[in-house]
Formats: sequence, C-alpha cells, structure tokens
Amino acid sequence: MNRSNRTFVCIKVCCGLLLPLVAVTQPEAQNETSRFRVNVVLVQLNVAVTDGKGNYISGLRPEDFAITEDNISEKIATFEEGNESPRKFTEDAPSAAEDAVPVPVIPPGTAHVALEHSLAGVTIPGLSGSNVFILFDTSNYMYRSFVYAQDAITDFVRSMPDVNKIAFYSYSRDLSRAAVLTADRFRVVSGVRSTVAGDDAALYNSLLLTVKDAAPLRGRKAIVVFSNGPDNASSVPPEDVAELAQSTGTIIYIVSTRQAESEPMSSAAFERMSKATGGKAYFARNWREEKEAFSSIKDDLAHLYTLSYYPHPNPNRGWRSIKVQLVGKNLEKYRLRTRDGYSLLQQAEATTEPEVASDPEPR
Repeated sequence: MNRSNRTFVCIKVCCGLLLPLVAVTQPEAQNETSRFRVNVVLVQLNVAVTDGKGNYISGLRPEDFAITEDNISEKIATFEEGNESPRKFTEDAPSAAEDAVPVPVIPPGTAHVALEHSLAGVTIPGLSGSNVFILFDTSNYMYRSFVYAQDAITDFVRSMPDVNKIAFYSYSRDLSRAAVLTADRFRVVSGVRSTVAGDDAALYNSLLLTVKDAAPLRGRKAIVVFSNGPDNASSVPPEDVAELAQSTGTIIYIVSTRQAESEPMSSAAFERMSKATGGKAYFARNWREEKEAFSSIKDDLAHLYTLSYYPHPNPNRGWRSIKVQLVGKNLEKYRLRTRDGYSLLQQAEATTEPEVASDPEPR
C-alpha cells in the first residue's frame, strides 16, 4: 500500500517526543485535525536492556549508549533509568527551524499538552514515572472471562508505583474514556469495575485514539491493551496505529488470550504493533497468566532507560531510522529492545480524519 494513501498520513503526528513552544488552539470539531509548527523537536527513546536469560540490566550510564539517526551520531540530551527523574546533559537545543513539523491538537477531554519546556538544572523534576493508558476490551468476545480480566487489571493498577499516572479506557465498537490520566488509583479502579460487555470490537480505531491522547505528553508514555479477540469493526489498519505510536514515542503492550492467538492475522498484528514500538505482546491461556503478563509489564516499565536527543540537521523528510547500541566495556553481550525509527512529515494542510467513534468527553 502506498504510504501517502494510508490513514496515518491524514493524521500527521510526527516525531518521538515533541515539545511545542507555541500556543495551542482547540479544534472546532473532534473529527478535524488542527496543526501548529514547532521549532524544537526532542526525540525520546525507551530502551529495555536484558541479558541472555531475560533479566533486566540496571546501573548503566549515558556514556554506555550510542545513538545514530540515519547513521548520524546523536548526543544524549536527557537520561532516565526506571522511575528516576530525568537528568540533563546538553545545555541548549540546536536550531531546528528547518525541521519544524506539524503536530495535531488533541480532542477536548484528553490529556493536557505542555506548552513550555525547561532543561535548567541537573534533573528535570515532575517527569519521573510513566503515563500509562489501559485499554480494555469490553466487546462481546469478553462474556466468558470478563470478571477475571477486570481482576487482573485492578491488581495491575494497584501494584503500579505512585509516581505513575494511569488512565483507563474501554472499547467495543466505540471508545469510552472512563478515567482520564490521574494518580488517583480509586478513580481508575472504579472505572474498571463500572465496565460492562457490549458490541463488536473496534480495537484499532480505539487504539489509534488512545495513541493520539498520549502523543503530546512529556516523559515516558505507554498503552497497555487487554484484548480477548480479533478486531472485527475498525476502519483503520493496525499498520497505521503502529506507525503513529512509533512516531510519537508511545510504547504498546498487548495482553491477549488464546482466542486471539488462534487467529493468525490478529496475533501477527499484535506482535508487529508491540515490537515496532518497543513493547511486548502476551498470549495468556488463563487468568493466572493474564496476571503474570500485567506483572511483567509493570517490571518492564520500571526498568526502562529513557533517552532523548535533539536530531542533527537531516535532509530526510520521511522515515528516519534509529539505532541504539551499548558501547561500554563488556556490554555487547546484552540485548536491547526499543523502536527503530519515526516518520517526519511536513504537510500542514488541514485534513479530515476517518470516522472513528469515541465518547466526546470523559465520564
């Protein structure tokens, strides 16, 4: 499929972590995408480092990592391990006016976009932890295991460290924002317990909207999907969701059941989406394995290294390839997991998104 004809191109969210230094105007209608330009683009990478047995490696330093973008060596601007506050390593962002890119305005009722950014000082307070969006399948696939899935998600929410903020969304044919991003665990759990099973499953539509909600956030951001079956009602393909998540630095984790795994197209799509963003896909046979999957995701988020950099001037206006390596002594034996690039799109003309149903306001 020609990339210029794909739904993602109509959405045009660009780059890893975009920190706008200009004002935002709200769109007149939710199904239209308004854009503004930014002159500073900070690309954020979330990197998991493990040994041959899958154990996480901690205690690495910024000098242990080497980053290249389109084979151009990049300098680390900020560095964070786990839930620590990010540390700053460059004084000023390079002038990147030639790389100004359009960024969408997020619909009303979603997370607030930060309009100013400061890197003064050794650490950057207020950015520790992760912004985690939970997306729960409440379609008619869920009738048999609904309560068990609710229990697994509730345990996951309660076990997350206090530094993390959590949002809880559910989906069937439409997306419902039951609890917007908050540190209040009671509010999130109440959202989980209030869900009921419903209509067909429009996973990719709902996941696309969730990625858009996460896109403007500063710091680490992740989406944890619980799906009990294949998508049978979406208007967008999983490739568009994966590309948008890659280009906004959003990690996607998917916890699914054997019912979804028995559908080769669905299981392959889940694997591709999660891998492309630096996340993981899990296929649980029972409620015990569902809880183990959520526990694994919690551990993964707690051990990620978050690196950012200001890209050097680059004439490439499309897909930019990123490579991260360990260069310290005896570190070559460890394994890295992260996204492998992002798209930089220049088009600034107004476009209309595909018709994707969603609650207009959070409940």
